[in-house]
Amino acid sequence: MCSGMVHPNLVINALTKGADGVLMCGCHPGDCHYLEGNLRAEARAEAIDLMLEDFGLEPERFKLEWVSASEGDKFARVVQEMTDTLKQLGPSPYKM
Repeated sequence: MCSGMVHPNLVINALTKGADGVLMCGCHPGDCHYLEGNLRAEARAEAIDLMLEDFGLEPERFKLEWVSASEGDKFARVVQEMTDTLKQLGPSPYKM
């Protein structure tokens, strides 16, 4: 329910099992339904960025974006941008 609950291991696990990328969306800072969950997500995203390097993965394979439920156009744009980026990067090196 909250981006702050997404543990870095979930993201790394998905990527090392062959996912081409992971897009994590959360509430805008200051608008978190769980008070500070999105701030926790932001701190975890920084840890994920460091872990990507350790696993030999491009940082563009993970993205954290603030998108509210009322921002359908923004969500569509973010998903399209992520898709375009992943197409340029090609399949995950972990893909079997």
